Amino acid sequence: MNVPFEPTRQTLDYQKSDAAHHIHAFLDQKALNAEGPRVIVRGEGLYLWDSEGKRYLDGMSGLWCTQLGYGRHDLTHAAATQMDRLAYYNMFFHTTHPAVIELSELLFSLLPGHYSHVIYTNSGSEANEVLIRTVRRFWQVMGKPHKKVMIGRWNGYHGSTLAASALGGMKFMHEMGGLIPDVAHIDEPYWYAQGGDLTPAEFGHRCALQLEEKILELGAENVAGFIAEPFQGAGGMIFPPESYWPQIQRICRQYDVLLCADEVIGGFGRTGEWFAHQHFGFEPDTLSIAKGLTSGYIPMGGLVLSKRMADALVEQGGVFAHGLTYSGHPVAAAVAIANLKALRDEGIVRQVKEDTGPYFQQVLREVFGNHPLIGEIQGTGLLAALQFAEDKATRKRFANENDLAWQCRTFGFEEGVIIRSTLGRMIMAPALVATRAELDELVDKTRIAVDRTARLANRL
Repeated sequence: MNVPFEPTRQTLDYQKSDAAHHIHAFLDQKALNAEGPRVIVRGEGLYLWDSEGKRYLDGMSGLWCTQLGYGRHDLTHAAATQMDRLAYYNMFFHTTHPAVIELSELLFSLLPGHYSHVIYTNSGSEANEVLIRTVRRFWQVMGKPHKKVMIGRWNGYHGSTLAASALGGMKFMHEMGGLIPDVAHIDEPYWYAQGGDLTPAEFGHRCALQLEEKILELGAENVAGFIAEPFQGAGGMIFPPESYWPQIQRICRQYDVLLCADEVIGGFGRTGEWFAHQHFGFEPDTLSIAKGLTSGYIPMGGLVLSKRMADALVEQGGVFAHGLTYSGHPVAAAVAIANLKALRDEGIVRQVKEDTGPYFQQVLREVFGNHPLIGEIQGTGLLAALQFAEDKATRKRFANENDLAWQCRTFGFEEGVIIRSTLGRMIMAPALVATRAELDELVDKTRIAVDRTARLANRL
């Protein structure tokens, strides 16, 4: 009889085998092999345990995805039940299945009413790969085949596959081959670093106007869409000024450019709204989703389309030459249903908006508002970023800010909390089920890590 997997080997044994067979994400593999990775063996609620028995409060929801935390038996039961009933079938051969149909019914009951169709994928990267072809196909159907160019933002992140990394604006990824034709970029709305003497409102307006300038440079007849995260996630959890998104939407509408929101991180309650674009008050034509769709319990993503786009593709588009073996996978769909019902029926998204989100933001500002190392605090709901600053009055950043942030992250692990470092910013995004006590623990342990970093930088 099959039994559940149980880790039975010593940590060093796991580390040696890991080094022999894996290349990890965004790390120097040789350096990691010398250090040895942490071997995580168990999760419950907001907590993780490694193979040495050390407990960590996961302040990053895995990779922004475990909205319900670890160990949710309703999600694992949904997966097991579906596996027994129908472990797999595809959406080729003129077929479908109940799980994916019921998932879509539930999903569109939570979305604003101007969306109608979804193309399921296995990840956010795949959703953004599918986005490019879908947007270009839409314009072909609309009789405007020259509209091919996608515009993204420098330092934006849309995944690690070839086209997704090209849409993103991380130059070090482009240098490793992440480029395709007909993709352009404009600046990110990072006021703290790039705003100079402008007010946030002035800077947000100026950044948005770059989109108009780029569209006019390329020719509106050639531009298919603009893609951006409502707030930048992997690029540093950067919130644009309030003046930014209204102007972006105006420009896209004026020049008939599709507005494509990457909701892979922001979706499913993170900001206290079901989707981050609702928090910022704009109306995209497409939504790329993943991560929180299943709370990370099983891979699943998707590309959500407006009625305008879907109607054109269905009624006029003929055969859409696209398909994925695991699109709408029945087990993933069953887990997503259980996950979305929990977020809705247990009032978790509402709790983030009305209780734990405001509490988290208040405590962060009380603890770090006057900290000598922190120049700015950004965030809403259950996500936040602490900006390191050498001189708070002038917004001068440390020359070695990346090293300091990485050290702070390391101190966090030593204190038993997982936080993320990106470009001189410390990022937190705990599970949406976090209690006030767990948020207090997250902030307190982060404070200790930041204090240790400040002493390293001679700021305390």
